[in-house]
Amino acid sequence: MLHVMGYRFSLLAAVRTEMLQHLYRFFCTLCAVCLLAACATSSKPVALIDSQANIISGRISLLVQSEVVQSFAGSFELQGDSTTGTLSLLSPLGSTVAVLRWAPGLAQLDNAGNTKNYPSVASMMQQTTGAAVPMDALFAWLRGDNPTVAGWQADVSRHAQGRISAQRIDPLPAAQLRIVLDTAP
Repeated sequence: MLHVMGYRFSLLAAVRTEMLQHLYRFFCTLCAVCLLAACATSSKPVALIDSQANIISGRISLLVQSEVVQSFAGSFELQGDSTTGTLSLLSPLGSTVAVLRWAPGLAQLDNAGNTKNYPSVASMMQQTTGAAVPMDALFAWLRGDNPTVAGWQADVSRHAQGRISAQRIDPLPAAQLRIVLDTAP
């Protein structure tokens, strides 16, 4: 025990008090850092056309006017390019509905754990949707370019607002593709 001016102090109590003060300061600093981190915003948009990773995301709808009308609407994430890539289709609730993968000489559809291989991405698109969406043109449309594609008419006039549409008029069945990017380019 330590006696100072009539008061008894325990050295252990003094050490405990000092440690608690350090712990309290550390905890307050940690809370302040966490609050600042929670309020921070990224300088890069969350979803978009990412030139480094070549990732594009947004919403897509495809309507094929066949005898039995086929349609799909939901979110998508597209990686790669027209020769090698992955397209993930998501339900409105965000769960993965299907994943399409392609590379030279191979195309693959993974739908609820069932995987099916196709000789090309064109045949995969034709067999799964009823409309062979031209992948070279699709990537060009996503960049805001409008190449001539036999049987297709694209409207990229609202590309700056992240909106793209294309219609297949020949061969039948007619198809309508609409894309809204998460972030305008």
